[in-house]
Amino acid sequence: MNNIQAFTAIMLAAACTLLMRALPFTLLGKRQEIPEVIRYLGNILPAAIMAVLIVYCLKSVPMDFGGTGMYQLLAAGVCVLLHVWKKNTLFSIVGSTAFYMILLQFA
Repeated sequence: MNNIQAFTAIMLAAACTLLMRALPFTLLGKRQEIPEVIRYLGNILPAAIMAVLIVYCLKSVPMDFGGTGMYQLLAAGVCVLLHVWKKNTLFSIVGSTAFYMILLQFA
């Protein structure tokens, strides 16, 4: 890839990002209230996205839960517990990752 192609790719990505961020403001204009459909999607999508991510992350766990499969499930459980306890996403991710790495090294 030469410099012109790289520059074109970067500018195209920047334009798409700008368009996607400006699109809601353009469509909604200066409305005072948010449409009901948008409000519904704002309520339901975060949980749906998290469910898809959980399924994706745990799709390779063997069904007999032997070996590292059990470690992955335990680390996922620790992540949930840490998040319920502290309500801090970064803390739960780092804590469960550290727990998983410790299990891999010492168990």
